[in-house]
Amino acid sequence: MAATRPAGNIVDPAHATAVTLKRMAARHNFLSADIEDIDAELAAIVAEHAPALLEINGVGTAVVSQLLVTIGDNPERLASEAQFAALTGTAPIPASSGKTTRHRLSRGGDRAANAAIHRIVLVRMAHDQRTRDYVDKRTAHGKGELEIMRCLKRYVAREVYRVLRNPRPAPATEDLRPRRLALGLTQVRVARELGTWPTSISRLERAQSRDRDLVRRYREWLEEQPKISA
Repeated sequence: MAATRPAGNIVDPAHATAVTLKRMAARHNFLSADIEDIDAELAAIVAEHAPALLEINGVGTAVVSQLLVTIGDNPERLASEAQFAALTGTAPIPASSGKTTRHRLSRGGDRAANAAIHRIVLVRMAHDQRTRDYVDKRTAHGKGELEIMRCLKRYVAREVYRVLRNPRPAPATEDLRPRRLALGLTQVRVARELGTWPTSISRLERAQSRDRDLVRRYREWLEEQPKISA
């Protein structure tokens, strides 16, 4: 639609509609390209300054970005794990009645940070087998979905807090691409051998991803490859 060239008189409703649609399509293309550029820049920034957070299962660039914003706005609330849980709205709130002892989801804290933790939980519930086993186990014990998610959010907040307090240096990745090229290997070949996507290999080589386990497997696999004879 953006490449069309509507012909006619602007006073004609059909022509005016076509012109408007062309402008909207051009605007859509411009904003989409702008978003892609910003996402790439943000990924590079996060990979450089918070690589340890990216290694947490279920965490991506958007989640890390939000957590860093929340933490930057509330540095005084990182003194303890309990304070961080309260900050992210994952602290358990007693909701017992009669002989039933239970807790409910907290509605306090930074809601954007809570949404980031919630997203991690959803990813793990969909793709992480340990989390899925945990959900099945708690469900069998009579726990409801909200109670289970409250527990998972608390576990995730605890994990994030520990990484924040004890960050590990990012693994070096600048040697991977030169070594791969020296062996005459393509990103597609490497991805196939390591059971991942070529985009993951590309992001790793450009230091936009710091997956410690993938870096280790990639480097070990490169070392096993026969060198090209001169």
